[in-house]
Amino acid sequence: MVKYMLLLNSESSLFKEYLNILNVSIRKPSLDALKELTYNHLTHIPFENISKMYYKKKFNLCYIPDFELYIEGIRKYNFGGTCYSNNFYFNKLLKFLGYNVVLCGADMSAPDVHIVSIIEIDKKEFIADVGYAAPFFVPLPRNLSTEYQINFGYDKYILFPKDSNGFSRLKFFRNGDLKHGYIVNPKSRTLAEFDCVIKASFEDTATFMNSLLIVLFGNNSSKVIHNFSVIEFKNDNYKKIILPNENKLVREIVNEFRIPKEIVMESLSQISNYKDAWN
Repeated sequence: MVKYMLLLNSESSLFKEYLNILNVSIRKPSLDALKELTYNHLTHIPFENISKMYYKKKFNLCYIPDFELYIEGIRKYNFGGTCYSNNFYFNKLLKFLGYNVVLCGADMSAPDVHIVSIIEIDKKEFIADVGYAAPFFVPLPRNLSTEYQINFGYDKYILFPKDSNGFSRLKFFRNGDLKHGYIVNPKSRTLAEFDCVIKASFEDTATFMNSLLIVLFGNNSSKVIHNFSVIEFKNDNYKKIILPNENKLVREIVNEFRIPKEIVMESLSQISNYKDAWN
């Protein structure tokens, strides 16, 4: 019983630190409060796979970091995570705050390669996705009669009304070309149901063990490093440069995302051939 209470107190302190990182105070669950949480997550915590490579090399970690390590990584190293860690811990935060929320799988090129949260507020459902490296600053409505569209520079995201099975389909277009998307199954899931997919993402041949992607959003802006490309978007203006070598790449990550140089170098040393992870 004492050990259980210590675990509860420890987890509660981690949630409070999580909220401090997001610069958000505890509020009664509501759509406005959820919007604040979603927006601040995207603008304070990046989508990045540096931590994925670093934790594998340092701890031989082949699963998402535990809650304490996740929060420590953000606080000490300005980490974030990929879809499973960012969306899973955001889901836990929403549960801690009292939201009616479930964890759901999403199919892309293969089943369950993405997860999202579905939240019910005032008998309406919303999708929260802080792990897709996309400008989903507010929860996406599921109770749609027509398409819901998000425009962000050259990018366009379309969420379609639920199909007859209650599934939600999202499509992502760049310069008018369909790039990818996902289909959300509203069935409530546990993280353990995604074990095989998560572990496969740590294999030496996996995409995010052979590529680099860091994305952080701001107010109508974004900063992206994808392999040797640096892409900035602000107020409808795009700027893209190609870095000539890995030294310049390390410097860019350190300067723009404030991830320690030693960690960046150690992580990138594992990549033998940069693959395309995002287009």
